[in-house]
Amino acid sequence: MFRRRVKLIQPRLQLTLVGWFLAMSVLGLMLQFALLGAFLTRFAASLPDDGGRLADQGLGMLLGALGITLVLVVPLTIGVGILTTFKIAGPIYRFERYFEELARGEWNGPCRIRKGDALQETCDKLNAAVEALRAANGRDAADARDAA
Repeated sequence: MFRRRVKLIQPRLQLTLVGWFLAMSVLGLMLQFALLGAFLTRFAASLPDDGGRLADQGLGMLLGALGITLVLVVPLTIGVGILTTFKIAGPIYRFERYFEELARGEWNGPCRIRKGDALQETCDKLNAAVEALRAANGRDAADARDAA
């Protein structure tokens, strides 16, 4: 079974994406909190008796629910975010290594990424471009030999 040795393949990219996931999750939770607080306050104001008490206690309950939700959602978002970014960061890492091999003049066959990773079409286009360049380079070399 394959065990990942590096926990973050592209740390800067992955942490940036996870930060955006986390920011969107927290923003959504804060918006939900604000809306629920506004609705609860409006409802409490419409009650003939004990509306103020409901508003006071309701805010405390909402804050408690928000705190519990943040404690659950933040680590879950970070974990799922990191796992999800492997589907993007892994192929980008592989493309970079492939480009480095090509720059050194090495060609060990077409670039391959794992099934299920994102950027499959990009990998196919990269391989088609490299193959076209190799074919053109071969024709140029043959033309040079024929001219000599």
